[in-house]
Amino acid sequence: METEKLYYADPFLTEFDARVLACEAVKDGFAVVLDRTAFYPEGGGQPYDTGMLGGAEVLDVHERAGVITHKCASPLPVGETVHGRLDWARRFDHMQQHSGEHICSGLICARYGCDNVGFHMGAESVTIDFNADIPWEELLEIEAAANRYIYEDHAIDIQLHRGAELDAIDYRSKKPLEGDVRIVTFPGADCCACCGTHVVRSGQVGIVKFLSVQKFRDGVRIELLSGKRAHRYLSECWAQDVRIAQALSVKSNASFAGVERVLAELSALKQRCAKLEESVFAQTAAQYEGKGDVLLFEDEMSGESVRRLCDAVAETCGGRCAVFAGAGSAWKYAIGQRGGDLRALTKGLNAALSGRGGGKPEFVQGSVGAEREAIEAFFAEK
Repeated sequence: METEKLYYADPFLTEFDARVLACEAVKDGFAVVLDRTAFYPEGGGQPYDTGMLGGAEVLDVHERAGVITHKCASPLPVGETVHGRLDWARRFDHMQQHSGEHICSGLICARYGCDNVGFHMGAESVTIDFNADIPWEELLEIEAAANRYIYEDHAIDIQLHRGAELDAIDYRSKKPLEGDVRIVTFPGADCCACCGTHVVRSGQVGIVKFLSVQKFRDGVRIELLSGKRAHRYLSECWAQDVRIAQALSVKSNASFAGVERVLAELSALKQRCAKLEESVFAQTAAQYEGKGDVLLFEDEMSGESVRRLCDAVAETCGGRCAVFAGAGSAWKYAIGQRGGDLRALTKGLNAALSGRGGGKPEFVQGSVGAEREAIEAFFAEK
């Protein structure tokens, strides 16, 4: 006997009573079948509902051949009536995400003449795949249109159709369908065959927000949020923007200008530091002029700075220059020698000091995982 699906009659039903028809032990729980249920089983891209049946936690819900099975954490007595209670926050979130997806997919498919070829409702966000190229700027126009539709609070129509009546309807579907087909219509936005649960008015979606669009196979993958998820995301973005603005001593609606100012100041400081480094490196090169092989240890600096210091000293010392910058057992290195061949030295260095790196015969660069004493001992033998 097929299970009566209360979630279709009233998607806002949160509690119900039902008779237990079967209960069997399965891996990690008990498979419970009821004569009727408000728990939605996984399907159509929408996750299953959770909640409680009597005193048993409902872990997942699946449907097969019209029979809905609830996997519960504990057994329920066959033949008795139990009270079911949905995790409504989870269900309503799924209804908002699914309905928001319908509105956006319908508007996108109508504008680009494309198909929705993939839909996934994850715990964090929803992704939709389309077989069309959709620029981000145009996607924002779709987002604005979807939110206007939501604010207009349209009534949603859901009906079963079949045969000639079904053939006369222009609806979205990923495959040909027969028999009774459940058509979900968002008037003016979307008409699609769907088995999921949805809001009854578009205003209940609240808001939709696109997060990203990226190239995927022959089209694009769009990531979006609807309802409470979108509100939470935007609230978190606003809170972050406020903190950034406070740190930069600007108004909250001027944080980007503040960031641009700091980046410009940082760029100027980097240029100034580079000039100061050049001056210091030139003095160091003069200090070691004609000294032959040189081994230098410096405080932490960028790989580029290590390279430039080594290059400057190698130009004047008349031998091999090795510069190590860092502390403890973590050092960047650069080794240079005009007219030399450092490949054998570098191979031995990396092997002896847990290093990695390489380069040209006259100049190599990399890092080692050894203490200063071990580095000094290695070069004392070379």
